[in-house]
This record gives sequence, C-alpha cells and structure tokens, in this order.
Amino acid sequence: MRLAFPAFARKKGRSSLRPNTNLMENGVAHILIVDDEETILFAMGQYIMAQGCTVDTARELEEAQALLSNIRYHLVVADLRLSGIHGSEGLDLVAMVRECCPSTRVIVLTAYGSAEVQQEALHRGADAVLHKSMPLAEVAETAIKLLGCAA
Repeated sequence: MRLAFPAFARKKGRSSLRPNTNLMENGVAHILIVDDEETILFAMGQYIMAQGCTVDTARELEEAQALLSNIRYHLVVADLRLSGIHGSEGLDLVAMVRECCPSTRVIVLTAYGSAEVQQEALHRGADAVLHKSMPLAEVAETAIKLLGCAA
C-alpha cells in the first residue's frame, strides 16, 4: 500500500492543519532521518520507505545540514544526541529546520528523555518528542498524523 502524506503550512509559532500542497512532489512525502546509529537509520528508513515515502538519511549534524540546504523535506526525524552521551545536536537541528524550512515537520527521538529535554525541543520548534524505545509503527503513526494522512 502506498501512502501519500500531504505537507502542512506552519504558522509563526504554531502548527497549522492547513495542507501546503506546493511542497509535494508526485504526492509522496520526502523524509530525512538523522541518527548516529546505523541500525536505526536502516530499520526506520526501510519501514518508512515501505509506507511509500522517499527517505534520505544522515549520521551527523553537518550531513543533515547539507541535505536540508539543498532539499525540501516534509518531515525530519532526528535523534537528540548525535555525538555521544553528552550531545544535544538534535536540538540545534530543530532550530535550523525552523529557520530554513518552517513548513517542515520535526520529530525528535531520544533514549535520554526528560521533561526538560522535551520542553526545550518543543520550545525550539519540534512537533513531537518520542522515546527511541517506541515501536516503529507508533513512530510512523505520529508521522502520519503530523503530515495529515489517515492511518
């Protein structure tokens, strides 16, 4: 089954539920997954591609930044920590996405979730903060809801 995920316009400061169809190409969502763990990139990428989306992956902040400066994504799924236990590059990536691509939806994944981290990610513009232990089907369900496709 092939799913088409309509992109959404983002109003300043708050998400809007109004489709932004001029970002869509061929009715297929383009998603960027950013994580330093190859197994997560592979598993999530395969799962999302099976849903009919186009997927790019990046292992480092700089690689993600280069992709974002050249390609328009409907959704970015980013790990909070890309350089080890004390990193928080995912928060920097959220801010960058909000700056350069305000209509792109953002999900932050973390294995080290706390109320403070979640609050900071949402403050910087993340649409959702999810724990890495969440099953892929639930991450995909969140993505589908953010992009406006019926599950």
